[in-house]
Amino acid sequence: MVFFFGCIALLIVGYVVYGTFVDRVFAPDENRVTPAVAMRDGIDYMPMPKWKLIFIQVLDIAGIGPIFGPILGALYGPAAMVWIVIGCIFAGGVHDYFSGMLSVRNKGASIPEVVGEYLGMSARQVMRVFSFVLLMLVGVVFVLSPAKLLNGLTGIDTGLMVAAIFFYYFLATILPIDKIIGRIYPFLGALLLSMTVALVIALLASGHELLPNLDIMTNTHPGDKPLWPLLFITLSCGAISGFHSTQSPLMARCMTNEREGRSVFYGAMIIEGIIGLVWCALGLSFYNSPEALSAVIAAGSPSAVVAEVSQSLLGSIGGGLAIAAVIILPITSGDTAFRSTRLIVAETFKVNQEGVPKRLMIAIPLFVIGFMISTQNFGTIWRYFGFANQSLSSLVLWTAAVYLAQRGKLHWIATVPAVFMTAVCVTFICNAQIGFGLDYTVSVIAGIVGAIVAFTIFMVKFVFGDKSVAETSA
Repeated sequence: MVFFFGCIALLIVGYVVYGTFVDRVFAPDENRVTPAVAMRDGIDYMPMPKWKLIFIQVLDIAGIGPIFGPILGALYGPAAMVWIVIGCIFAGGVHDYFSGMLSVRNKGASIPEVVGEYLGMSARQVMRVFSFVLLMLVGVVFVLSPAKLLNGLTGIDTGLMVAAIFFYYFLATILPIDKIIGRIYPFLGALLLSMTVALVIALLASGHELLPNLDIMTNTHPGDKPLWPLLFITLSCGAISGFHSTQSPLMARCMTNEREGRSVFYGAMIIEGIIGLVWCALGLSFYNSPEALSAVIAAGSPSAVVAEVSQSLLGSIGGGLAIAAVIILPITSGDTAFRSTRLIVAETFKVNQEGVPKRLMIAIPLFVIGFMISTQNFGTIWRYFGFANQSLSSLVLWTAAVYLAQRGKLHWIATVPAVFMTAVCVTFICNAQIGFGLDYTVSVIAGIVGAIVAFTIFMVKFVFGDKSVAETSA
């Protein structure tokens, strides 16, 4: 119990101490006019109060990641909880903060445009394609997972649920941001947080021992999967996730004061980390062994774990509410994934989005492509999503490092996690069957070498090289 609540306390302290430090390094300007005010269009650029922005940001970035990821991460043992804490404070919070604040400083631009601003046109073009693919994968993953949960909760055919969710996504993608997202997300966020707390209380009162295994040095995965780098690919959204960078610009277009950035971006990541800790603890505590947890996952994916744990601890009614709160997460990220994709395509091809026909011109083809992807194997989609997601996180961290280095600021707050995530991604793609399928040892060496090369290029070009930078955009 002490370990669990200690982890939560560390996240809160991390927000207060390290979040404040990161904010000071960036140096927000409360007198600077934000895109929400300067570019207000009544569709995507619209001022909102900070409390709404925080709730919306949490739901935008969360998806199934801080639940499914920690459940799968629990197979590796309590080391997963350590990664959630460290990753959240020193990597995920920094990543989310800079992806949001750099968007604010660049007229609310989407992440490909932000990356291109600091890493050049080639990086912008790569990021446009990369972000499009990632967001389409996210949108589809976040259709299939809630559809399966709804099928288990209501008995309605999964295919019908997929169609209903796609229809909702379509409306949320083309309507002004305050019509659906701005109105209902704060209430859905309150439900999510209340049910998360209820599950913790129910677990403590259930007779299950909270975290019976506290050996963080032992990898308990039943399939003998290596902790490095798989834990850091599998457990993404609860610690660091590149997907978040595609969502932060949505709230960057609605902030009225740069001082709100720490609460909206860094703070939302900490809240997600707490949710991830709860579900990781449930996975480690509810089942007698990693093998038992693995068997449930194998029989019905992590959604089966969500259903079993929720209904066992809270009963049919409380469990139904808890499952509904979990369903909210992927749905409220899936709709904004498609919305972000629409905006990225619009920015790429310079298509004004104030008119409904212009939004439909982009949205309809997106949903046709999304439906086609949804007919593919879920497991395959998820594996590609995991790698693409963490690769994007490393690119965004490198962008933040470049931004800071160009201005003579403390770039290490972004450089260190960027190097780490680069090593993770290179090792994974070299070793994985969806990648090059190389020997594990060779892959680990390749990951280290890849990270060193990236770090060297960064230091030579942006730290020891020409530091001059135009300040026109930031």
